[in-house]
Amino acid sequence: MATFGDNPDAVLGVVLAGGKSVRLGRDKAAEIFSGQNLLGRTVGLLSRVVPGVVVSGRDPSVLGIDAPWLPDAVSGKGPAGGILTALETYGRPILAVSCDLPFLDEHTLVRLLEARNRRRPEVLLTTYRRTDSGYIESLVAIYEPAGAPLLRRAIEAGVNRLFSVFTENLRHHLDYDPDDTLAAKPFFNINFPRDLVRAREMEWVS
Repeated sequence: MATFGDNPDAVLGVVLAGGKSVRLGRDKAAEIFSGQNLLGRTVGLLSRVVPGVVVSGRDPSVLGIDAPWLPDAVSGKGPAGGILTALETYGRPILAVSCDLPFLDEHTLVRLLEARNRRRPEVLLTTYRRTDSGYIESLVAIYEPAGAPLLRRAIEAGVNRLFSVFTENLRHHLDYDPDDTLAAKPFFNINFPRDLVRAREMEWVS
């Protein structure tokens, strides 16, 4: 279990690693980038910006990662299930990050943590948002524990899409331009074989 002393507002890092990689056809968390598998890279990245990190959805020791494991208490609900489990288990804010982001960096996460400190009192989700479409990066985001009941009700009603659960009035955004290569690169994720090919190309020129 992660430890945080007496600070109830300390943010817990949660690596979302419960996906089955069906679209990719192989385990994305095991893909090697910069000498590390993606799961280990994400755990290491989070550990540099928050005081504790857990892996949601799968046992990280299978990939040689020494980190606490938090099995999903709500199965079959995708990332929403892992996020709800973490919020209800720890009762503190969580920085939730998917494990399929090979170019996510420390600066992007630090900016997010700083933005959270400027949120309005009613905000339950701090995240990045594309300026062209309004799409939010719900898997690079900070969720507040006060949002757990709302998320549970939504899941029980069959609503698992996080942008639908946490509507705009409940969010604090950091906007980015997807046409700005440097700004958009941290959010490049691997879902399909073509994404993996592209990520390898991007790795060589980074």
